[in-house]
Amino acid sequence: MSTRETRGFQAEVRQLLRLMIHSLYSHREIFLRELISNASDANDKLRFLALAEPQLLADDAELAIWIDFDPAAGTLSIRDNGVGMSREEAITHLGTIAKSGTAEFFQKLTGDQQQDAQLIGQFGVGFYSAFIVADRVEVFSRRAGAPASEGVHWESSADGEYTVETIEQAARGTRVVLHLKEDAKEFADGFRLRSLVRRYSDHIAFPVRLPKEGATLEYENVNQAQALWSRPRAEITDEEYRDFYRHIAHDGTDPLIWGHHRVEGKREYTSLLYVPARAPFDLWHRDAARGLKLYVRRVFIMDNAEQFLPLYLRFIKGVVDSSDLPLNISRELLQQDREVEAMRAALTRRALDLLAKLATEEPEKYQTFWREFGRAFKEGLGEDVGNRERLLPLLRFASTASEENAERLSLAEYVARMKSGQERIYFLVADSMAAARASPHLELLRQKGIEVLLLADRIDEWVMGQLTEFEGKRFKDVARGDLELGPLSDAADKLRGEEALKQSKVLLRRIKEALGERVIEVRPSVRLKDSPACLVRGEADLSAQLRRVLAASGQELPVAAPTFEINIEHPLVRYLDSLSDAEQFKELSLVLFDQTCLVDEGQVAAPAEFSRRLNALLVRLAGVQ
Repeated sequence: MSTRETRGFQAEVRQLLRLMIHSLYSHREIFLRELISNASDANDKLRFLALAEPQLLADDAELAIWIDFDPAAGTLSIRDNGVGMSREEAITHLGTIAKSGTAEFFQKLTGDQQQDAQLIGQFGVGFYSAFIVADRVEVFSRRAGAPASEGVHWESSADGEYTVETIEQAARGTRVVLHLKEDAKEFADGFRLRSLVRRYSDHIAFPVRLPKEGATLEYENVNQAQALWSRPRAEITDEEYRDFYRHIAHDGTDPLIWGHHRVEGKREYTSLLYVPARAPFDLWHRDAARGLKLYVRRVFIMDNAEQFLPLYLRFIKGVVDSSDLPLNISRELLQQDREVEAMRAALTRRALDLLAKLATEEPEKYQTFWREFGRAFKEGLGEDVGNRERLLPLLRFASTASEENAERLSLAEYVARMKSGQERIYFLVADSMAAARASPHLELLRQKGIEVLLLADRIDEWVMGQLTEFEGKRFKDVARGDLELGPLSDAADKLRGEEALKQSKVLLRRIKEALGERVIEVRPSVRLKDSPACLVRGEADLSAQLRRVLAASGQELPVAAPTFEINIEHPLVRYLDSLSDAEQFKELSLVLFDQTCLVDEGQVAAPAEFSRRLNALLVRLAGVQ
């Protein structure tokens, strides 16, 4: 009597097959990951059952996964020596998706056994991904502990039906044979298969073996056969951590620091995060691939899971391995999953703690980090308000206390060496460090020995706009409004300011009339000592740098005239005050204003007019007709 029978797939399976073949997986090679994962699960299941029934392992105790291929025949097979299936299980598990072998297996576990079996994943759904690359699939299997006469052969061409028959099979376990489609023959190639195993299944806990090159009966291990992050930290050497970083980051340099953590409780996952020592070439490409490698129960899911870290930490490399997420989770589901949101918050804190540790324990390495990634990191001040207090201590600045332009100074160090009575953290943003150091706005502060933070990145104007205070000290832009010196301003300074205003009222009015709407006010300066004049913006006004960026993008900007501060003790201002000719006074006032615009903002509104006025002034002063 024949044991062969033909059956129809469950309706849900037919629907799933259509989805698998046409749209579920964006990369066809994923099928190999799924089949290796299933083989790993079968091995895991047998290993667990053998704890209570050691005889199930018999004389074949070394669990592994074998991959064979035949380019001529166009076939590919994945074999394991795990728990295997009976005929009834093959019908149930491969013909329906209502109950997978693993899900049913979980129902039989209670108490601590469920923890022991947590690595066992889903079987049924992933199996059907074989039909992405195969037009016919065969399964040969025998349940562990069953006699050789109870093997089973299952076969289908994804046409709505499958056949199943009882066969003789000496070895326990399962062998899945794929008859590859014409456009999928690339998967019957040893080099291609090796690269896919290393990419998708490198850290499956069992050896994945392929025939040695030029051999048919000898096999070699292709994967590492153990997830490094699943091992206790005490058992992993620094060199192993570094090797793993080079593998996942494709970076030949050593990482600056790494952190390896396991979270247990309401949610369970393991993370291994690395801080690189060198920025990738595409760090500033907003659409560049980024994110962590995502694993679910040690099975590779995707390369660039950007949902687990914010954009400003896009340089962080590593893996996250969840025990709770489903194997078939998509990027769309990751964006909507509350568990992922909670993991993202925790992983972000882990990454920031890692950087804080590096800054404290290895400042020179942190300097390398800041040089490579500081600009990207500063984006977090606007993107991640909830972690702003963690970000602030990690910022680094150049300052007037050093001639070095490298950004080495932390805010904590700045505050620690503030002058007695100083109430503000002073800073200046310019187009370059050279321009910042030469700025006339620093003259009084430099004379008083007050340190000023210097910033020159394009992002810095926006960054400093996000900050209000640090350790109770407010930030103060020295190019805006009053300097707010407080107790640092002595009585003599105040007296000189009042006297200057009293003596120069007429001069201030004449200059304001000459400049018209170019300025909102003309006043004697407290901050200037060597320069004749400077521009001072209002606290809420856009800087010249930011105005240029916005104007270049086509945005219309509101008119915001600056205040024009003059140093009434400067010889040029005294000469200007002595001019009785109204036209000459106006021309020199405009030259002085345009010159100040060049120093403060790097450009003038009307270069040709400035050049004409300057030439006329030089001719007159030289006495040339």
